[in-house]
Amino acid sequence: MTDLDSFIAGLPKAELHMHIEGSLEPELMFALAKRNGVDIPFDSVEAVRAAYSFSNLQDFLDIYYQGADVLRTEEDFCDLACAYFERAAADKVVHAEIFFDPQTHTARGIPFDTVMRGLLAGMADAQARHGISSKLILCFLRHLDEADAFVTLEQARPWRDRIEAVGLDSSELGHPPEKFARVFAAAAAMGLKRVAHAGEEGPPEYVQEALDILEVDRLDHGNRSLEDEALTDRLAREQVTLTVCPLSNVKLCVVPDMAAHPIDAMLRKGLRATINSDDPAYFGGYVNDNYRAAAAGRNLSRDDLATLARNSFLGAFLSDEEKAAHLATLDAYLASV
Repeated sequence: MTDLDSFIAGLPKAELHMHIEGSLEPELMFALAKRNGVDIPFDSVEAVRAAYSFSNLQDFLDIYYQGADVLRTEEDFCDLACAYFERAAADKVVHAEIFFDPQTHTARGIPFDTVMRGLLAGMADAQARHGISSKLILCFLRHLDEADAFVTLEQARPWRDRIEAVGLDSSELGHPPEKFARVFAAAAAMGLKRVAHAGEEGPPEYVQEALDILEVDRLDHGNRSLEDEALTDRLAREQVTLTVCPLSNVKLCVVPDMAAHPIDAMLRKGLRATINSDDPAYFGGYVNDNYRAAAAGRNLSRDDLATLARNSFLGAFLSDEEKAAHLATLDAYLASV
């Protein structure tokens, strides 16, 4: 392990962009399929891993939804969350804000409440076992219509005190943020924060819509914002947090390779960029793998990495007091190495 690898390994950090369904490792997929008597179109863990070869976002989503079919019970969702938090703890994640896709499950007849109870049990276990705090972000699937999103928002109402924010994920192209303007306004009226995937495959205009129409508190991905100088200046001026996912960007061909990734350009332009794992079981790495890949591919310095970790706390949906405590821990670590 290099000195920089060791530095990353010990760096306290938050993760702000991680789809819990995207942390379903092939081994757990097989175990849950067996437990629930679910047929899956793969005969081995190796066959699943071989299928993880994508040329675009849609290819990934096709297998992602197949894998999610093994999730049926509270125990399944709890096991899924516990497995993620085990890896997060090993990567020195001390706070995580995780996405979940209820429509992926309710469309299969799995009750919204089953998903919630299972994930919350896993989150409670993470706090007790690892000291990791966490929050839930309910994502609407943008390839579905607004009416379906409204149904999901109503299902979430009884759980309002356990859900921090709403988000927008799935196929970006052809599904601009403005499609969900009214449901995001309704979520805001409920007191929920808002985030949205924009500027991953979609154009800079989608980022502008996320900011101006959805009034997001945080931007997921945002890579293509750099194509618009005025937009980039605005993001820097307003200190909008960008939840960037380097390995995902390479795997989905958003960038050709890590040497072409814009993470260092984002930092130079004053953007509040963070590093996250997105769908780590599918994209080949959890959060520290993303830090290491970005550091190697873009020759990031310790100061760059410390800034990325600092940004992860500044961009988290935590109180000022909680942020200050995490930043003090980060500063103590930086002073010790």
